[in-house]
Amino acid sequence: MQLLFASSNKNKIKEITALLPSGYTLLGLPDAGIFEEIPEPGATLKENSFLKAQYVIQKLKAQGKNIAVFADDSGLEVEALGNAPGVYSARYAGIPKNDQANNEKLLLELANSENRKARFVTIITLIMNDTIYYFEGEVKGSIAPQAKGNNGFGYDPLFIPEGYPNTFAELSPEIKNAMSHRGRAVQKLIGFLKEAK
Repeated sequence: MQLLFASSNKNKIKEITALLPSGYTLLGLPDAGIFEEIPEPGATLKENSFLKAQYVIQKLKAQGKNIAVFADDSGLEVEALGNAPGVYSARYAGIPKNDQANNEKLLLELANSENRKARFVTIITLIMNDTIYYFEGEVKGSIAPQAKGNNGFGYDPLFIPEGYPNTFAELSPEIKNAMSHRGRAVQKLIGFLKEAK
């Protein structure tokens, strides 16, 4: 069975392919001839995740294809900032997206705050046979006083997952992926697919 992930990120696609049960072939956006950036006008992670999956489904239907599609949206929620940046995580410091600018803005916003609690959240939307399913993953942690580590992307140099002394960017990709918010949401998706077979 073919499954399309609404992403062009080869590393994400490779990572998820390795986790899928046998009988599934994972495709990315380029495989469907979709090269444009998918709009994310939603007010929540769940809404954006759904809108991305729906956008791809409509494109595939226009091509006469019926393939199950899933999309994800992730955000960092910082307690002291009223759960900001949340749905605006990728564009926190403005457009165009810039990871370093986002990290600098976050540190500035937290400069006078003792509360560094935060959590990363991922929502996956799966649309299969015209039915919609949602899977959520989260990891709790805190924001470091300064950026550390060279692995990962986004807020990884600032996020210290609960139970670890290091930021995501200091951990190996294998350790991070095994316990990250996205990893946990993907595991729920895969569990569902195994049951659905």
